[in-house]
Amino acid sequence: MRILFLSQRVPYPPNRGDKITTWRLIERMQRAHSVSAIAFAHDDADRAAAEELRKLGVPTTTVDFDERRAKLASVPLLLGSKPLTLGVYGSKELQAAVDRAAPEFDVGYAYSSSMGVFLEPHARLKRVMHFAELDSDKWRQYSERAGFPMSWVYRREWRTLLRVETRIAKSFDENVFCTPLEERIFREQIPGASSLVLRNGVDLAFYRPKPERAEPGHLVFTGVMDYLPNVDGCVWFVNDILPKVRERFPDVRFTIIGSRPSAEVQALARMPGVTVTGFVQDTREWLERGAISVAPLRIARGIQNKVLEALAMGLPVVGTTSATQGIEGGAGDAFLVADSVEAQVGALCDLLAHPAKAREFAERGRKLVESKYDWEVTLRPLDELLARFGRGA
Repeated sequence: MRILFLSQRVPYPPNRGDKITTWRLIERMQRAHSVSAIAFAHDDADRAAAEELRKLGVPTTTVDFDERRAKLASVPLLLGSKPLTLGVYGSKELQAAVDRAAPEFDVGYAYSSSMGVFLEPHARLKRVMHFAELDSDKWRQYSERAGFPMSWVYRREWRTLLRVETRIAKSFDENVFCTPLEERIFREQIPGASSLVLRNGVDLAFYRPKPERAEPGHLVFTGVMDYLPNVDGCVWFVNDILPKVRERFPDVRFTIIGSRPSAEVQALARMPGVTVTGFVQDTREWLERGAISVAPLRIARGIQNKVLEALAMGLPVVGTTSATQGIEGGAGDAFLVADSVEAQVGALCDLLAHPAKAREFAERGRKLVESKYDWEVTLRPLDELLARFGRGA
């Protein structure tokens, strides 16, 4: 079959959460089908990545995207009923590219609801809406943590975007989620629409334990550091949790690893024991030096790649319910879940005080991802979905 794949960013290289998943999806599809991509190019790196995709046999069309300008241009939408998201990612140029390409394809696959909108005019295609996150529910979570006026803006985005997601979900042939929790929320909000779960995975050959490199007392966090849930989590951790851990273990250090650190994140580097790396070429080099991986996210949906990668690297993980809710079967055994300041401090201090216990968690965490989160296993439902389309179902 011929598959047209749409994404908010060029789906390569696999060096951040969305690009990891989109590249894995395309790579899997490409084994048995012909895949072309249309995506926004956010910078020169994205444009170079599109050229690499073409070399890998994935014809890729890009539309330049200036995020700051797009956000400013979307502000007038606050006076109407259209989601800001569709103002930010709305593009006549990208819609025209989709319209020109669509007649040549059998399947349209949209990664995120903002991209699904571009496939709405093309009912002839078999259409798949891959909800990378339930974006409307993410905005609901934001609204509960923000003060006025942003709480109003986020609440409005939740409600207006849910209407769009509902419209798409009911008209597309399949809706894909990366966790059973998100699928359950979807079914409660949009009953009757078809859905399936396609879990994220982790490259077990690429992310391998190297316990000999671990530095005692070194806590690590990875993520794109201008993304609100990551910023919120790290600020909370550094201000409220880390000082209490350092009261008992004064030599403990915390390293925040990830591109585009916001001003708020950069300011954390002034706190005792905190390092902010900014972009690094290979996060494994820092994860190998970590003794414990932390995931203190208070806003999250989906499966957190940062948690899967840390488990695969053989690090004990302390995360919140929000950060770990997409990972099945490991809470309390393969990783620790702690939601309050006191629980976070207690879990971290226990692991720091008992290295043998930390090693046991690390070993069980690696075994968990080996058994359940190998990409070869997690993407099998994608093969079955495309085979069903091929049979004309």
